[in-house]
Amino acid sequence: MPQGCHNDRMSGLKDQLRTDLTASIKSGEKMRSSTLRMVLTAVTNAEVAGRQVRELSDEDVLGVLSAEGKKRREAAEAFANAGRDEQAAKERAEAEVIATYLPEQLDEQQITALVSATIDELGVGGAGMQAMGRVMGALQPRTKDRADGGVVAAEVRAQLAG
Repeated sequence: MPQGCHNDRMSGLKDQLRTDLTASIKSGEKMRSSTLRMVLTAVTNAEVAGRQVRELSDEDVLGVLSAEGKKRREAAEAFANAGRDEQAAKERAEAEVIATYLPEQLDEQQITALVSATIDELGVGGAGMQAMGRVMGALQPRTKDRADGGVVAAEVRAQLAG
């Protein structure tokens, strides 16, 4: 960042990303460096999106990281399905770098338990698919940045249908 432009209100996570980028450049870690550059660019793009430039909070930066991680996982799957294993491996490696900055992800058993508990709390066990919106609305704050929404939705669908 040019001298004189440093903002003291910068989020701690964004600051950590910048510090780690500097360290990875100095140690010659090309994959990590390029991934962190890409993430910081995405953060900057999010800051300047909209009508007014704004500084992102740590929570906003986590949202950007989650979105970037999801893009990498989906791209890796698409490349693997197309037989482009080298490109798929690169995307997976980038996703792993991004994952180090995200909260610990929920595993399948935790998601299943969370969905079951939420359905029980809301008392919508026999309501079928009509309850999907209510269940997802209640789960969203609990799983934000810790689980892929598509995976959670699939589990909700399975439990409401079953």
